[in-house]
Amino acid sequence: MNRNPFIIPWAVCAALLCFAAAPRAETPLLIEGKKTLHQRVVSHPGAVLHSAPDARAGLASDKVKTFTVFYVYARQGERIQVGVSDRRADGWLDAAKTTAWNQSLTMLFTDRMGRRPVLFFKDHDSLEKLCLDDKLEEKVLQYEKVLQSGRIPPAFPVTAQEPSEAAVAEKNFYLLPVLNVDNAFGESAKLLEIASIDPGDGGNDESASPPADKDLRTGFVFVIDTTISMKPYIDQTLKLVQSIYDELEKNPHGDKIAFAVMAFRSNTDLTPALEYTTRLISDFKTYKQRAELENALAQVKEAGVSSHAYAEDSFAGIKDAADKLSWQNYASRIMLLITDAGPLREGDKTSRTGMAPSVMAEYLKRSNIYLTVAHIKTPRGIKDHSPAERAYRELARQADNQTSYIALDASTPQKGVAAFEAVGRRLAQGYNALVTATAEGKLLAAPLRTSPQKKLSPEEEARRIAESTGYAIQLRFLGNRQGSRAPGVVRAWVADADLAKLARDPQAQPVIAIQPAVLVTKTQLSQLRAQLKAIFESARQSFLKDESQNFFQNILSAAAQMTRDPQAFAQAPGKNLAQSGVLGEFLDGLPYKSRIMNLKEDDWYQMSTGEQKNILNHLEALIKFYEECDRDNTHWEGFGSPHRDEWVYRIPLSMLP
Repeated sequence: MNRNPFIIPWAVCAALLCFAAAPRAETPLLIEGKKTLHQRVVSHPGAVLHSAPDARAGLASDKVKTFTVFYVYARQGERIQVGVSDRRADGWLDAAKTTAWNQSLTMLFTDRMGRRPVLFFKDHDSLEKLCLDDKLEEKVLQYEKVLQSGRIPPAFPVTAQEPSEAAVAEKNFYLLPVLNVDNAFGESAKLLEIASIDPGDGGNDESASPPADKDLRTGFVFVIDTTISMKPYIDQTLKLVQSIYDELEKNPHGDKIAFAVMAFRSNTDLTPALEYTTRLISDFKTYKQRAELENALAQVKEAGVSSHAYAEDSFAGIKDAADKLSWQNYASRIMLLITDAGPLREGDKTSRTGMAPSVMAEYLKRSNIYLTVAHIKTPRGIKDHSPAERAYRELARQADNQTSYIALDASTPQKGVAAFEAVGRRLAQGYNALVTATAEGKLLAAPLRTSPQKKLSPEEEARRIAESTGYAIQLRFLGNRQGSRAPGVVRAWVADADLAKLARDPQAQPVIAIQPAVLVTKTQLSQLRAQLKAIFESARQSFLKDESQNFFQNILSAAAQMTRDPQAFAQAPGKNLAQSGVLGEFLDGLPYKSRIMNLKEDDWYQMSTGEQKNILNHLEALIKFYEECDRDNTHWEGFGSPHRDEWVYRIPLSMLP
């Protein structure tokens, strides 16, 4: 069995480029075989700093915050000399009160859209044995039953599990640092050795956090394309809202669901007569304030002129709906996009956001907003159907590998309007049922996975989407209300996929249960963005000047200009960007593929112009994403530190170049 550890340091995430450190009198220990990567550890609850390695030494500090990440300066006996910075040591920790963590990679639990809770195994062999068992699914269910009973046999192979009837509370920041990885099962599942560190009270002051809501409330926003040809759907949205409000008035919990409307068109610099790119029609209104929303929606008209292109700026409408509506009162956050055109995408200078579908999806995910796309396929837009569908499917991909994209047959306006009415009504009813069940103390049943081969009607798709996202939303809400925590174990082995689902259908795409993310500080994110901009600009110039043969050399030159060691970036034929030093040692051994790091010079030459442009568009979209992360005020974790540049942010690995 090949178990390859991979190492990604906390500090080196600051950049795509390796920087030579200035000489210092005291420096941390390097990882064996590395030139720039230092040894790191994470402190456990109860850790204290001693003034010396001697067992009789006094305390340097009795207040070491749980989850503090230290550089390692020396090792002596049962203690290690550590420092929070790479400039000086602060004292000595008992080695037993630390976990070695020479990386900044952590794992995050994915949305529970019907997947089983993650099981934490005591050792690798127990998990591997389960994966090879002919009765894998049956064994998983048996293990869960034993854990829920609380009567754990001495030789039981599972040490803990993810909370079963609630998600981990968002205020309870947790770490799942990766210590080892086994790729023996290929694309089906990765086996990971992790620590599960729950900082508990070592995090930010919880008294500053708002208390969890007692009642689950749903905010449902219609993001509507109001360009030419959309009048029937604007009118139908008003009728749909009116009829749903009528139903909610009869429901004792009806005031716990509210509706809002955001309209969008396209670039007004090119077409001023469009009047707006986005416009907030109404913030959230319950049935008790229905007149305000209905009157505002009744005034909405379709544009009087055509946009500069068939695609519209739907991403601007989505982003403004995420940023400008009063979501703070709603734990259940739903967005329904209604459009007959594809989005203005990354690389298009007329796009206001410059975001790619995957980047916009991550932006919504970070705000716990669940998007459904109702794509109206009219005969007029037939040339746009395929690219629009690809973009919207990527945008609406769910954690269970399905998508909340719904194509509406609008071969006639009557068919399109009827399909939209059925989809909108089914979604609203599904989320209303979520609110009612939660208010009455009822747990929703885990949704059954629909075979990708089964063709569903738009209304059936809407029902499936409401059931899967509703289940995930309820678990998230209950976890926040109950303060559910991640299991606290020092070391354990987990599978990154839902093994029960894999056993049921070995040929299906695995349902990921935990996904990788990288922790970066404010300073590191700023540096990463600046360095990526330098690389992007050098690559873009070679592309615009039709000097593709200079692409690699320009990137290496940009790297050399930003480091004290220009010789480190000499061009080497046959090497990819990571091997050339541009992406640094921190990506060595990474078990997840990077879009950029494996790129070789010959690969670039063999690409079509369109493929090369896609690479540049991807880099530009990531820069936009980092800018949004920097502006985000809700997802930086400070762990009590008053210095904002030391706060950390979890960037999904898929959002790194």
